[in-house]
Amino acid sequence: MTLRPVGDRGLLVELPGLLEVLSVQAQLHADPADGQVDVVAAARTVLVTVQAASNLRALRNRLLSLDPTVPVEQEDALVTLEVQYDGEDLAEVARRSGLSEEAVVSAHTSRPWIASFGGFAPGFAYLTGGDPRLEVPRRETPRTAVPAGSVALAGTFSAVYPRVSPGGWQLIGHTDAVLWDTHREAPALIRPGNRVRFVAVRDRVLVRADASGPTPTGTPDATRAARGEGLAVVHPGLSSTLQDLGRPGHMSLGVAEAGALDRSAARQANRLVGNPAGAAVIESLNGGLVLEAGEDHVVAVTGADVGLVITAPDGRERAALLCAPFLLRGAEVLRQSAPASGLRTYTAVRGGFAEEQTLGSRSTDTMSGLGPAPLVAGSRLVVAAQGAASAVGVPELPRPLASPEILRVIPGPRDDWFGAESLERLLAADWTVTAQSDRIGLRLDGPALLRTREGELLSEGTMRGALQVPPSGRPVLFLADHPVTGGYPVIAVVVSADLDRAAQLAPGSVMRFRAADS
Repeated sequence: MTLRPVGDRGLLVELPGLLEVLSVQAQLHADPADGQVDVVAAARTVLVTVQAASNLRALRNRLLSLDPTVPVEQEDALVTLEVQYDGEDLAEVARRSGLSEEAVVSAHTSRPWIASFGGFAPGFAYLTGGDPRLEVPRRETPRTAVPAGSVALAGTFSAVYPRVSPGGWQLIGHTDAVLWDTHREAPALIRPGNRVRFVAVRDRVLVRADASGPTPTGTPDATRAARGEGLAVVHPGLSSTLQDLGRPGHMSLGVAEAGALDRSAARQANRLVGNPAGAAVIESLNGGLVLEAGEDHVVAVTGADVGLVITAPDGRERAALLCAPFLLRGAEVLRQSAPASGLRTYTAVRGGFAEEQTLGSRSTDTMSGLGPAPLVAGSRLVVAAQGAASAVGVPELPRPLASPEILRVIPGPRDDWFGAESLERLLAADWTVTAQSDRIGLRLDGPALLRTREGELLSEGTMRGALQVPPSGRPVLFLADHPVTGGYPVIAVVVSADLDRAAQLAPGSVMRFRAADS
């Protein structure tokens, strides 16, 4: 057993093989370490995250006390998937494997695959045990959007993408099976231990998810929405979503933590209106959010440096202060300007938003599709009834932004794939945030970080703050909606306390990295 650091809140456990991985995962689920949050199994590794850096010593001791040879039992039900083999990379897989396209299909369908572990995204299962002739590397440049239902190969694995998401696997076909549905008792169609048989078909029959969940009709929240109470979205700006502090503890299901990217700004907005720190707020990208109040509300806006203007029904206007609570009266409209600096704002209302929770959170996860849909013009947000009495906060100073922003990193877990020169280059260069960045991660432009090790890294767990380096050499800084697992090496991880500042870096912003103190 080898332990590698993953930032200041995680350890990566390297083990001889999958049986030992599954044993360690089962033991940690049965008897967690102090502060344990997530356990993510992969082919030869287990990623374990904790609540705080102070929990790492206890986690290390717990891991070293485990016996990875203890066997575990898994469910072995058979799942059959009908596939139309029309993938964009089918010809490339045939070329690399030395087979015809027909032979690739035959090899892929000739025997059942085994779902060894989950990850990457909800419902995504890593399948092993296929024909060894189908072992092919990932694409050198990952796609920014792989279609839902895509059947793919990478290394010794096969998998099906449950929804549209980035990915670097080779696409050989497509299925319409619903891989993830939160209305099912077991949301994931394929679970670890299941056998999966692929069947080639010429035409597909669309199978839709069962959307028969509980409806809000007749609930107090629905009644208040029907009466026009709460806040109405007049314009969502470039992008606005509901976010809270996320849904930690579900990465073994392929569900990332999600939640507000700038958590200190979200907590500040809630503190100013007297809400608990974890109440849902509106996260808006690049300002532009316009809200109309159905009745009087206490509101606060934090984060990026935007101007706030309130317009009364008679057309009179007044300014509101950033990072301060203010009264938004019924029928008044609140407008955010484009930010003078920063990127994301956080709007809180006293009482919080009464959106339905998914896996314990009201956060929108853009990677997995969990949580409320992004806000659109006409959306009405119901405000929850105020609970126990809590004081409204006093105005606070906005957090200053630096240029360039300096983020501390802890090398590893795969810095040995690059060598000292690339690590020095990471710390010496100026890195520019590109326009391809989003809630999943910041794509950075700068000097290429060259690998010193050839071959493919087996997919393994990853976490918020990881600097993953694809073959292009330009790193991606993972944010809250990141994939749970990945197959590109992580050269370093940004310490958790610095990630809020990364959330405010707009395209074109410059950042630097420096090694964190011990």
